[in-house]
Amino acid sequence: MRKSMSSHATQDGCCPTAAHQCGLTPSFLSWGSLDNRSRGISRLTGATLKIFMILLVVACFLPGCGADAPATKSEPTAPAKPATPAVPEDVTAAAESLLGKDLTQVLLIGDLAKTGKQQFLAANVVPKTPKNENLAGTIVTRAVVAEEDGEKWSEIFRCDEHLKNAKGFLGLTPLSSVAGWRIQYEQDPVRGLQLYFTPVATAADPHVLPIGVRWNPKVKRYQTMDRNYEQFLSESPTLSGTPRSRLR
Repeated sequence: MRKSMSSHATQDGCCPTAAHQCGLTPSFLSWGSLDNRSRGISRLTGATLKIFMILLVVACFLPGCGADAPATKSEPTAPAKPATPAVPEDVTAAAESLLGKDLTQVLLIGDLAKTGKQQFLAANVVPKTPKNENLAGTIVTRAVVAEEDGEKWSEIFRCDEHLKNAKGFLGLTPLSSVAGWRIQYEQDPVRGLQLYFTPVATAADPHVLPIGVRWNPKVKRYQTMDRNYEQFLSESPTLSGTPRSRLR
């Protein structure tokens, strides 16, 4: 009877115990399995990510190393500067007829005096030498300004041994003959061409002021300016002594 009861108790208590044991053991094993599985997945994901990153870096470098890699684009080249327009043949012919063919250069051409008429500045330019290379500007022996008059060009200003126009010798022109001049010029958008002449013999002296020449719109010709370059000076028909050259 005791055995039976024991056996029955055992049988009766086995299920709760077994159930309890069955409930505890699977619960413990289940969470442990999930934790291990998560760790495994985490390790697998980390390794996969590392491999993916390595492949991505390699893929980025492959196009630059391959035989079919695109050529590096060169920077765009600067556009070529437009060529200086050639001097018209009639202007060259007119300049050479006034100054001769020897060392004659047309320096400027256009509406120089802002009068609506075409003019050109030409000169017999002296080549640079060790004696004059330290002088700023252009060294000339003669220079002219000519204006278009119908189908021809007429001289309206001349620089040779002296400075002169059709009315005579310009103010401030040296009484002694000048063999060479340093000529400088600028184009004012309103006043037009402004010329500056300095005898070569005194060009290196910084205290010697150039002689300024500009178009006078009131009298319609080129005249010299005073030492302040503000007022126009009138011409003189003669100089003391005999001029060595005359206006052509």
